[in-house]
Amino acid sequence: MSKAVTETITLDTPITREKGEIAEIQLRKPTAGELRGLNLADLLQMDVNSLTKVLPRISNPTVHEAEVRAMDPADLVQLGGAVAGFLLSKAQKGESFPSA
Repeated sequence: MSKAVTETITLDTPITREKGEIAEIQLRKPTAGELRGLNLADLLQMDVNSLTKVLPRISNPTVHEAEVRAMDPADLVQLGGAVAGFLLSKAQKGESFPSA
């Protein structure tokens, strides 16, 4: 079995919980099952409602829907960019970010 693709995001505004703050969130590339009920085009466009559904499914520590809704917009954009990047093929990533 192949190693899961992950990306760690450092939050500008940590999430506060009773047991402390969460300053970093690790996202794992979602499987098709974790994308159930979501529109892939919406995820690629970083739609807030879609991100609110998918982030709890792929985050470590798990970020709850209410926490996503209360998140600093800059942090949501960072997380959304990582999710969108997971959905692109290697060829698409190469086209979007050609080597210098």
